[in-house]
Amino acid sequence: MDLKALHQQAVQALQSGDLARADWLIAQLRAARPDHPLVNYLLGALRLQQGRSAEAIGLLEMAHRAKPDNVSVLLHMGNALQDLNRFDEAVTRYDMALALKPDFPDALNNRGNALGAQKKFDAALASFDAALARDPAHAAAWYNRGNLLEKIGRHEDAITCFDRALALHPDHAEALSNKGSALVELHQSDLALAFLEQAVALKPSQPSFRMNRAAALSQLDRFGEALADYEQVAAIAPDFPRMFGQMALSALHACDSARMAKIGAELPARVRAGEAGIDPWTLISYGAGNELLQTCARNVVREAVPQALPPLWNGEAYGHTRIRLAYVSADFGAHPVGFQLVELLERHDRSRFEVIALSSGRDDGSDIRGRIVAACDQFHDMSQAVDQEVAEMLRALEVDIAVDLSGHTHGNRLGAFERRPAPVQATWLGYPGTTGAREMDFILGDMIVTPPEHQPFYSETIVALPGSFFPIDSGKEMGAPLTRAEAGLPQDAFVFCCFNREWKITRTVFDGWMRLLEQVPGSVLWLREYRPAARVTLLAWAQQSGMDTARLIFAGHAPLDVHLARHALADLFLDTLPYGAHATAADALWAGLPVLTQLGDVFAGRVGASLLTAAGLPELIAHTAEDYEAAALALARDPDRLRGLREKLMANRATAPLFDMAQFTRGLESAYETMLREKIRPGTS
Repeated sequence: MDLKALHQQAVQALQSGDLARADWLIAQLRAARPDHPLVNYLLGALRLQQGRSAEAIGLLEMAHRAKPDNVSVLLHMGNALQDLNRFDEAVTRYDMALALKPDFPDALNNRGNALGAQKKFDAALASFDAALARDPAHAAAWYNRGNLLEKIGRHEDAITCFDRALALHPDHAEALSNKGSALVELHQSDLALAFLEQAVALKPSQPSFRMNRAAALSQLDRFGEALADYEQVAAIAPDFPRMFGQMALSALHACDSARMAKIGAELPARVRAGEAGIDPWTLISYGAGNELLQTCARNVVREAVPQALPPLWNGEAYGHTRIRLAYVSADFGAHPVGFQLVELLERHDRSRFEVIALSSGRDDGSDIRGRIVAACDQFHDMSQAVDQEVAEMLRALEVDIAVDLSGHTHGNRLGAFERRPAPVQATWLGYPGTTGAREMDFILGDMIVTPPEHQPFYSETIVALPGSFFPIDSGKEMGAPLTRAEAGLPQDAFVFCCFNREWKITRTVFDGWMRLLEQVPGSVLWLREYRPAARVTLLAWAQQSGMDTARLIFAGHAPLDVHLARHALADLFLDTLPYGAHATAADALWAGLPVLTQLGDVFAGRVGASLLTAAGLPELIAHTAEDYEAAALALARDPDRLRGLREKLMANRATAPLFDMAQFTRGLESAYETMLREKIRPGTS
């Protein structure tokens, strides 16, 4: 038996990934030389590739004791320890290897991975840079450096690294996929899709590649195709992390009622089991109740921040002459939150408040972004910062009250709030429900969206604002009047209207609307077309119900002033459940269009009722689905009553709380002062 030849063949089999052959060859070597350190090393390397890392460590330790200067043994020991999430020990082994061989790029590269897993990002980056300084053609180091940069939000720099890896290995499927993922984060999904298609073609059974492609397809509003990818992932790896939550979201956006029914039946058990990747925003639209939403919110926060963190603010008294009020949001731009907030920012009493904004979203260059920046005493672009840096900025600015405007929506900074950077921390406006966060003191609501009996379902203390919790920009201008012909509407028809996003339109709600059309001859349903695919689905639903699809009319995108003006062409706005109209209902009321709503069980389904109460039209709030349909039918058959409601609404524009932003601002500022007094006793601020 030629042991040297056997050894070389075993090494080649390991390097090529032929583990079955490697196992047979190493067994022959072990039979001949059972305690030889090189045999233990080879067997340890094999066990590592087989995913048996605990066994690998024991074998590699024996090899190391016999030959302490073998840097390859130390490298593999570090790798096995990383597999077991023993990152400190892994770094120690890499350091031992580097002490013996300082110009060992593989050890520096893997050390960077271990440091990155510990969130020691600067040290990890330095380790990758050292590896590349020694070997600029180290494709794995370029790839891993890109992964780290992607993790900390430096997407452009990450793409540069992936490109360097791909220049060395054009068929590096992981680099192709992760480059595509970085492009998705930069909202360049058209470009991303080409790289993701290549990755899937190279490794069609790799579930993470399909997950990344589905994310790109979703961003392109191709939710049906995204669902197909998620179903492939489910077939390949049924328990793949975060897959089920993304499938639920795509089914929602695709208006796929059959899939939603199946997914909805599984959601409660998965949420209660703490499954990662299910977000409460999605859960609302599946009809979850307050208790399940709170559990889900807590799951998401605990996943992001598993343990309570040392507070950045420790009770220090600032003694500011004005309250330093910081708003934190990803939506300071042409977004509903931006439109709702801007006048409030402009109206804040500067003798009592210093207004600061921390933006975690991209600058969209919109006019509303410009107004928001101008309305703040300080505006900080934190879009490239990690949560720790956002928290440190809030602490450095000595903010008295930090207000989260995102909750569980894209770009949120709940992780920063969990570091307790400010004496008072509150959530408001951007997300309709509890954050589930440990360090969020208050949630701003009102007596309708957050009634006292709902307090047990909120991790925060509810603060009920007078009137509605919802601000508007009372300076919004209405465009020139339009004719029904210009909007594609029949001149004499009764026009039911709903400009909500299509994912808010459940099949149950839609079927109710079809019953209304059937009972009101010649009436039409006027909807917004947000996505062509959703239009196709809604028309199919109408056809399935036996309705003439010509009675569904879709309004395209229009500038805000034109959009507001076209509300005058409708007769009645119909709200949705379980996720109701928010900004769309406020726009309708501002434009003088009556809104009919049904009071829901959770915050997101109660906003319409809050707005109507503050607008002085509580009679348009139904309490059951039957009452909602009956009220809509009655109004459609009683033009005089509907005309009276429209006149009342227009008259209330001068007096109702919903439209009085000066009064709203005073009420909010009073709430802020009360919150600060409750958290900081007199004499400490």
